[in-house]
Amino acid sequence: MDNDRQESRGSQGSERSAGSRDGSAPGRGRAVPHPPRDPFHAHEAFLVLLRAQRVWDIDLPSFDPATAPGAPLPLFQQWFAEAVAAGQPEPHTMTLATVDDDDRPDVRTLMLHDADAHGWHFASHSTSAKGRQLAAHPDAALGFYWAAQGRQIRVRGPVTPAGPTESLADLHARSTGALAAALTGAQSEVLGSRAELAHASAVAWERARTEPAASAPTWTRYVLEPREVEFFQGDAWRQHVRLRYRRATGSVQGGDGWVRELLWP
Repeated sequence: MDNDRQESRGSQGSERSAGSRDGSAPGRGRAVPHPPRDPFHAHEAFLVLLRAQRVWDIDLPSFDPATAPGAPLPLFQQWFAEAVAAGQPEPHTMTLATVDDDDRPDVRTLMLHDADAHGWHFASHSTSAKGRQLAAHPDAALGFYWAAQGRQIRVRGPVTPAGPTESLADLHARSTGALAAALTGAQSEVLGSRAELAHASAVAWERARTEPAASAPTWTRYVLEPREVEFFQGDAWRQHVRLRYRRATGSVQGGDGWVRELLWP
């Protein structure tokens, strides 16, 4: 009897294998699709998946640009609060675009540290790729995308590094993990191995726990002074609202010298 059971299991296993090989469904369960056999089919499958994605499959809020304030900062803070209330994951993350020494664009995602009358604040190591790029070309752009409400905000302008005191205060205002990350190693440099990172990280975490006032000399807080800020509100009928604030010629930072204009979507 035991042999019969083993043979029965073996024959069922063969049927399952055969079913998987020829693409037909086995006797029970769901058919398992073939993995892509060549790059053409892999790309075809990718396009099918890509084109199946929905855009703004939600009720979008309305935005009347006539009710917008005279300066962009209050509207940014309002939209940020509304993104949080709408459940937008990580609304404080943003993309930072810079250019390198060959004028090639570069972009990455990082965290917003503040937005006030001085501008939009973030931080990094001055020796990182973005730090070196900002030192050579101190103009940048920020991008926020809050899919939960179909909203996008773009900010462009010159970037200025803060001094050591303000940069250190920024670092110590963050979590132990953030301090450990800042102490870990040479950001953007070539890493020899994951083991090297694990060792440096363990040392950095221990120091961050035992020395919460530890400094990271290259940690720098930056502020982007806005010259242009654009607010984009998506619309289901593709009548998107684009409101751009542009700093008026001769106006000073902190004043209300902003020109507001609508853009074609």
